[in-house]
Amino acid sequence: MNRTAICAFAFLGVIWGSNFIFVKWAADFISPLQITLLRVLFGFLPVLIYAIATKALRWSHWRHGHHFLVMSLLATAVYYFAFAKGTALLDSSIAGMLGGAIPLFTFVCAWLFLRSERLNLWNTAGIALGFIGILLVARPWSAQGSVNPVGIGYMIFGSLSVGCSFVYAKRFIIPLGLPAVALTTYQIGLALALLFSVTPLQGITAVFDDHRAGFGLVFGLGLLGTGAAYLAYYFIVDAFGALAASAVTYIPPVVALLIGAALGEPVTPDSWMAVCLILAGVALVQFHARLRIAQPTIRT
Repeated sequence: MNRTAICAFAFLGVIWGSNFIFVKWAADFISPLQITLLRVLFGFLPVLIYAIATKALRWSHWRHGHHFLVMSLLATAVYYFAFAKGTALLDSSIAGMLGGAIPLFTFVCAWLFLRSERLNLWNTAGIALGFIGILLVARPWSAQGSVNPVGIGYMIFGSLSVGCSFVYAKRFIIPLGLPAVALTTYQIGLALALLFSVTPLQGITAVFDDHRAGFGLVFGLGLLGTGAAYLAYYFIVDAFGALAASAVTYIPPVVALLIGAALGEPVTPDSWMAVCLILAGVALVQFHARLRIAQPTIRT
């Protein structure tokens, strides 16, 4: 087994799980839209350098530029903004738990838009468990109102956005056969241009007045959480395969909960039950996917 790939797997789970507290720190100084812009800016740099070093970029790729534009919105600009906005309104531990539900929303999007995905007992049970976990996080029956429903809505919207991006990629991007690092470079680069065109820059440097928030944004969210994370993910996919690599989604919610608890956020037994339900739902959906792929094809 590739020890380097295992280290990359652990790194990815931890850095994705810590992204929520980095957003929370930055949100004390700048807006979610400004956080998204700076995250994409500093995340784009290592990806671009790697793409140039490996000579993965080609002018001929840009005949598919309309597909890159859609992915830049769904999988980067809208997704990161929605998560930044949601995290700014919630405890980082709650945002991290909801972020763990992305595979569930991905399956829902695939079921809606891809004929190859069908509901059965396994994935129906998985979706039901996952959404029970989300309800346990949101607690709409609680009169205390301790969880901001708008924040929950933004996290769900972000999950739906990135879920739709996987469906779009499966239908239109993967058949192109382009290098993953090239696709990532085009996607993040276009998102960066779009964000620059809509983000107010006044006061954006305020985040660097606080060393913790500035460091977390540049290194935690940007260089590591976006740039290095994309590269690590594709390295893991190459080493283990896409289905095995998808298991990394189990780590970030737990990491986010542990970080939140360490920093004094209210992490209750209900929180652990909620994250267990969400991850159990993800496991059932992914188990069915593995089972379907593993079944031998009978030729007649």
